Amino acid sequence: MRQLRIPSFLHDVFGEKQSVASILTILLFGGLLTATLYYRFPELTDHLPAWRSTLALLLIFDVFAGCIANFTASTSNFYAVRKTNRIVFIAIHVHIVLISLLLNTDIWYSLGIWAYTIIGAFIVNALIGKTSQLFAAGLLLSVGLGCIPMLPGITPYMLIICILFLMKVLFSFAVDHYGKHQ
Repeated sequence: MRQLRIPSFLHDVFGEKQSVASILTILLFGGLLTATLYYRFPELTDHLPAWRSTLALLLIFDVFAGCIANFTASTSNFYAVRKTNRIVFIAIHVHIVLISLLLNTDIWYSLGIWAYTIIGAFIVNALIGKTSQLFAAGLLLSVGLGCIPMLPGITPYMLIICILFLMKVLFSFAVDHYGKHQ
């Protein structure tokens, strides 16, 4: 499969080398799921200024596309050898809180899910190199996947966004999938 050298300013997204097929898959997944979510739930941006709607949709795209990008060998391996970058990446992921504020919905749920995700990601990240990492990540992911849909009154579109955020940060990103840690 043909590998492209990724420009350095995109290493945090795609790693250093990525296949064309992976890049297209990541962008298509993010774009199509964001468009489908907006088509299915047009009320998500009702009565919002264009800038808030646009910013929220861009952040949603980032969550969806990043969920898949973090599973690629290139992205996973890029962060596996950069411990500081991993910690910064986890710490700056406030997407679901920003999305809920921009859309003015499920703010308290988003804060709780964000806190659970970030704490869980730091726990999983601390286990890099240990055989228990994947088990711990799977357990924490399963708890989140089991509990989030039971939140009373959570809007369906925020449920989808929060679940994929949990997957992106806690499992897709925090796990060293290819054993390239140092």
